[in-house]
This record gives sequence, C-alpha cells and structure tokens, in this order.
Amino acid sequence: MSWLGLEGKVAIVTGGASGIGKACCEGFAEIGAKVVVADVNEEGGRKAVEELKKKFGGEQIFVRVDVTSKESVDGMIRATLKAFGRVDILVNNAGILIPRLLVDPDGKEELTEQIWDKVTAINQKGMFLCAQAAAREMMKSGKGGVIINMASESGLEGSEGQSVYACTKGAIYSMTRSWAKELGKYNIRVVGVAPGILEATALRSGEYERALAYTRGITVEQLRADYEKASIPLGRTGKLSEVANTVCFLASDRGGYIHGTTINISGGKSRG
Repeated sequence: MSWLGLEGKVAIVTGGASGIGKACCEGFAEIGAKVVVADVNEEGGRKAVEELKKKFGGEQIFVRVDVTSKESVDGMIRATLKAFGRVDILVNNAGILIPRLLVDPDGKEELTEQIWDKVTAINQKGMFLCAQAAAREMMKSGKGGVIINMASESGLEGSEGQSVYACTKGAIYSMTRSWAKELGKYNIRVVGVAPGILEATALRSGEYERALAYTRGITVEQLRADYEKASIPLGRTGKLSEVANTVCFLASDRGGYIHGTTINISGGKSRG
C-alpha cells in the first residue's frame, strides 16, 4: 500500500477531461484509486480514460455530466455506483472562465446577464448539485468521504476582467466552510483548494487570452509576459501535477484533520 493509502478508493473528478481535472485523475490513477472521469466533453473524456488505462492500468470510467443539471448529476452518481459500488471522493472541479468588463466604454467585451448566468450556473450551482449528490451517497453508506472544492486565488484577490469568475470562486470558500460544519458529523470532510497562476490549460485558450488581454488594455503578448513577471515568490508558475498532488493528499487519511478550510496553492503569490 502506498503512503496515501488510496488504493481501491473511488474518486469522481468533474471537469476531468482536461486541465487540473485531468491532472487529478492521473494523480488518483497513479496511486491505485478507481477514477470516474466526469465531463460534458464526451470525446475528451473518453480519450482521457484511454490514456489513463494505457499509462497506469487500473480501473477508470468516463461519465458524461452536465453539472448544471440535477438529473445529469444524479445520473453521474448512479453510473459510479453501478461501476464501483460506492463514492469515496468527489473533486468538485468543473468550471469555466469568460473574461468580460463590468462596463466597457467601447461596448465590445461587457458582462451580460447571459454570461453571468452561464458562469454562475457551472461554477457555483454545479458545485452545489455535485456536492449534494455525492454527500447524500456518502451519508447513506455510513463510511463518510471527502469532498474537495476547486476554488481560485481570484476568489480572495479579485481579478481584473474576470469579476464573475472571481465571484463564483469566492463563493466556494463559504460553501466549503458551511458544508464542513454540516457534514463533519457524518465523517465527510470538505476542503477547498485555491490554485494561483499555473502552466497553460485548456481554459487558457486563444479566445480567452484575447478577451482577457482586451479587458486589461494590453496585447496578448503582453498578457503572456505578465504571467512570467507575476510577483510569485517561488519565481515560477505552478504545475498541474502540484495541484493534483495536493488534492490526492487532502483526499487521503494523511490529511484526515484538514476540514472546512481552503488551501492556497499559488507559490506564495496571494493571501489565504
């Protein structure tokens, strides 16, 4: 058995087809956990499972899920139970970014009601639906479990051109604290993680960089240079694997007394 002792544990990772979610899937698979790659992207999710099996062996499945739909989320839990019989860990990771200004004098990239509703539905409502469904099953089993919510340093720091994203990530701090107070008595730990600036992911697409650069009045090239010049005491951007390593530790009994708090993973850049 490995130091973390997660062999045979069942971990659901939402947004598991790419970015931080995929790194978490790899982290769990590497140490022998059974992994549910849950994502709205069916092609990417199935490909991720193929890569996991090829690289690590073990047991992994893909489940298509729309985290904004209770019916879809409940289906994710049913599929997990059918495949593996239980739910031990939920990594509540699915999320999106759409850079927009609160007010754009030029009227090009202004926050709209539709964008606000879309981002909050995925980043905030989706967290609630997935946590509720997973916690219900963990309570029913009587064996407890761990829910890990993916926040962001922007939830405390704010982010120019990304106010709705920062708003939803800020809410995760409060949800984590509140659910910890409710679920601790059932041996269900709830922990948040808040990454800072990381290596490029699928979220940092060309369109995302274009829109974010616009909201900050700079070029895409300047934006990319700013990532490198950001005031990070460790002097570098973070690796996806470093977030995944933290998630795996928190999901294990080695992190068994960490509950109701959000762990900052920003290389010392931000508070928290």
